[in-house]
Amino acid sequence: QVQLVESGGGSVQAGGSLRLSCAASGYTYSSYCVGWFRQIPGKERDGVATMHTGGGRTYYADSVKGRFTISRDNAKNTLYLQMNSLKPEDTALYYCAAGPRVGSWLSCDFRVLAAFTYWGQGTQVTVSS
Repeated sequence: QVQLVESGGGSVQAGGSLRLSCAASGYTYSSYCVGWFRQIPGKERDGVATMHTGGGRTYYADSVKGRFTISRDNAKNTLYLQMNSLKPEDTALYYCAAGPRVGSWLSCDFRVLAAFTYWGQGTQVTVSS
């Protein structure tokens, strides 16, 4: 069973930076779709940034392009989200997600929600103006 544990959330002023981490355990496939999503109370969960553990293409929501960077350390089974130039509208509960990439035909685009079958508990990010 895959387990994901997020850390690194907190409170920061607008323009500041935070780095989220997601430690994964229980991986059995050779490649996974991994990424970050966020949710505001009363709204749907939105994709922020995703990729697959084999490297290659990354996917970003338009609202975070140029400010957020997703990366991973496969040796540590850890996923990161570097968030710079934070804005109050980035305030949300951030979730780490993963799903086995059973074939190269499977896109790890966050819009393919079915690709992500495991979820962490979330870490809160609060950006004040």
